[in-house]
Amino acid sequence: MQPTDFDEARLSRLIGHLYDAALDETLWPGTATRIAQVLGSESAVVKLHHDDARVSLLECTDNLVVSERQRAWADEWHRRDLWVERSVACGMSRVITDEDLVTPEEQERSGFYQEWLRHLAIHHLLGAVFPAAEGAVGVLGIHRSRRAGAYTRAERRLASALLPHLQRALRLGQRLAAASRSNAAALEALDRLDAGALVVDGSCRIVRASAVAERMLRENTELGVVGGCLVLRPAALQNRLLSLVDAALSTARGRASWSAAALSVPRTHRLPLAIEVSPLRPSANRFGDERPCALLFVLDPETPVAVERLRELFGLTPTEGAVATALVRGGSLEDIAVQMGVGLATVRTHLKRILSKTGTHRQAQAVALMARSSASNPDT
Repeated sequence: MQPTDFDEARLSRLIGHLYDAALDETLWPGTATRIAQVLGSESAVVKLHHDDARVSLLECTDNLVVSERQRAWADEWHRRDLWVERSVACGMSRVITDEDLVTPEEQERSGFYQEWLRHLAIHHLLGAVFPAAEGAVGVLGIHRSRRAGAYTRAERRLASALLPHLQRALRLGQRLAAASRSNAAALEALDRLDAGALVVDGSCRIVRASAVAERMLRENTELGVVGGCLVLRPAALQNRLLSLVDAALSTARGRASWSAAALSVPRTHRLPLAIEVSPLRPSANRFGDERPCALLFVLDPETPVAVERLRELFGLTPTEGAVATALVRGGSLEDIAVQMGVGLATVRTHLKRILSKTGTHRQAQAVALMARSSASNPDT
């Protein structure tokens, strides 16, 4: 019996859904139900068996979901899945049925059937095992009860047509997930800097801004955003910034060598901001217009010192932490003594303890070390 045009149309829609779900993980729930429906079945599961005996359930129909109380029991039977063991022995990426794996008598005598399949009202299987990422074995299982009857050759052919697309969709989804994790890690790293980080194009249009950069844009009138572009005030500074960004983009395109570039942004009654500009080379991508960009770091010398971080790193007492913070902010020993309402000798005693705990020998060394060590976003 050949698959009908109706079967082929449903299969085509299912295949399209698999690729859509690989690109958008929010579409993945319900995929097992779609698979079961296309194959005229009552349940389906997609899972991964890992080398360390872990099993990851990627998706299953609602009737295969067990209560929290039964979770450990279900996990054990997923690990001891007789059909998976036999399918691996039969060969990877080969669609099989329960009849290829066990005799009816052997199946009904097995603990796998008595304790697991019977509980789920499963008797017949159509499925396959296939290689997955990081050495795992992917599993597609489609099931029916005894009364629904065994799977036909036509249904096996439909499953064979579906399998390679499921494999590709899973690989695509896993690669996108890995890329998303890398991107998230990079953004998290930028957000943890005490400097604001901005990615801009040739017109200074902001492509990406870290949380610190967004706060700096809100709190500093010398920095503005007009039409999505970073704008410095006065205009002469903006022209200088555009020149530096243009040079960075030329280097990112491989057209020029790069030397460090920075500019100072004066602020009224405050220390100036510093902006460092670096080229950001495009990643290789044949499917989109990956243009080179510039990476801007905006540094504020008045950024609060992460006091608790200093204390944790060097084992400082609360008073030593206060002295260390004042030193990093540029205070003199005399000023610190006045601010704290203690004698100069007391502050010098605290300084000696700070030098000992930081492993430095001079005040300037200790200040430089603590300034670098506290260079993280105090709000994170």
